[in-house]
Amino acid sequence: MSAGERLAGAPAPMRMWEGAEGVTIAGDSWGDPNGPLVILQHGGGQTRHAWKGAGQTLGAAGYHAVALDARGHGDSEWAPSGRYGQDIMVQDLKAVAAQLGDRPVLVGASMGGGVSLVAIGEDHIDCTALVLVDVGPKLEPAGTAKIQEFMSQAPDGFESLEDVAEAIGNYQPHRKRPRNLDGLAKNVRLGANGRYHWHWDPKFRTGRRDLGKRQERLEACARNLDLPTLLVRGGLSDVLSEEGAQAFLAMCPHAEYVNVSGAAHMVAGDRNDIFSTAVIDFLQRTVPVGGEPVKAPHVPHPHHEGPEGDLNDVP
Repeated sequence: MSAGERLAGAPAPMRMWEGAEGVTIAGDSWGDPNGPLVILQHGGGQTRHAWKGAGQTLGAAGYHAVALDARGHGDSEWAPSGRYGQDIMVQDLKAVAAQLGDRPVLVGASMGGGVSLVAIGEDHIDCTALVLVDVGPKLEPAGTAKIQEFMSQAPDGFESLEDVAEAIGNYQPHRKRPRNLDGLAKNVRLGANGRYHWHWDPKFRTGRRDLGKRQERLEACARNLDLPTLLVRGGLSDVLSEEGAQAFLAMCPHAEYVNVSGAAHMVAGDRNDIFSTAVIDFLQRTVPVGGEPVKAPHVPHPHHEGPEGDLNDVP
């Protein structure tokens, strides 16, 4: 279930899978299906298209890159249950990974990074490596509030694509505003009221969010990591501070760290060249094409970390 019509020029998903609760998960893929599997998960309010450049670069390097639309986002179905918490998104990820049939590398930005960290830290999926993109247990409240404010604007939709472009430009002033607005077709749908709406379920915004409980859960997950791990931070980010990055590295001392100057929270979109180079360098050493991953396989033993109950992650 989703709202509104697909705009002309919006790319159709290359692949579809069945997620938890029977929700259809959409995605794109690049590279050799026999190459090491790399699953890319976007942040809240984004879509799989955030990973296009990185996915193409990974595919060209011999990896099987798969970018997913999270439930309720992009071309994936909206959840009839209204559930968009970490637990159900981990179950979606687990279902898709099982259908792809390989031990994946998980690459997650923001919300997708939280899902990836829970999936591995609570041992739901046997993975080969983890890449966290501008996310960690400790985030900056001001930065996360700014995202929430951006996602909450125009609840009745935008009158034009120019208005959509202006909203995005105000949120990302460090990026040049595109001259051609056709590319925005993948970010919005045309609603029944004739206005442009973001490509995600409004119910995603209504779930309970608690930064304290989130931090406690993800810190416990971070301490459990025993596989190759890379943290990539945007040097201009107001969501993950340098202090937050160092706090994660203290909990996971074997992790590698790259700080991408000139990039904000949307690291791959801001500096895909530097981001992709760093990720491929990391993977060539830890999950080489044509070789065995450094991390040996194991039988997962799923469990829960941190406070009881589920919660929706910050975008």
